[in-house]
Amino acid sequence: MSRILGIDPGSQRTGIGLIDVDAAGRCSYVHCQALNLLVDTDSFAARLGKLVFDLEEVLEVWRPDVVAIESVFMDKSATSALKLGHARGAAIATVVRRGLTVNEYAPRLIKQSLVGGGAAEKTQVQHMVKLLLNLGDTKLQADAADALAVALTHAHTSATAGRTGLAATLMRSRRRRR
Repeated sequence: MSRILGIDPGSQRTGIGLIDVDAAGRCSYVHCQALNLLVDTDSFAARLGKLVFDLEEVLEVWRPDVVAIESVFMDKSATSALKLGHARGAAIATVVRRGLTVNEYAPRLIKQSLVGGGAAEKTQVQHMVKLLLNLGDTKLQADAADALAVALTHAHTSATAGRTGLAATLMRSRRRRR
């Protein structure tokens, strides 16, 4: 059994989603939440500090084996992308300090992995997350659902790589580059 922590980084809210994957590749829901980073101060640094503190708590309580995180995309503005990059950096540094492996996935790949198309709507992704994790009519906060989607993408990508032998090929090519 492997536990995957999916992270959907944000500068106001960061989604956290945990799933367990058994030896046969079946995924089961463990936990999800949105870390609210809006604090009493307008300080962006304070928000990043809260992200690190809250993420440390998640890591301590749920003890994931591996982490998957959504990569940055340019959407609204360079300033928004920069803030998102800072939040991603804080999250990545926090999990790496724990010795966890971090896997990054582009938003289009996540949508394609779950829905079959890289331009899928958020509602379609949330629907597939509920179907794949057998959550029925459970209400999911949007950022938390996105984090579960990241974790599911990693589970599916890892399973495919394992079945095709791609994982071993990638490991050999990484060793040669060192």
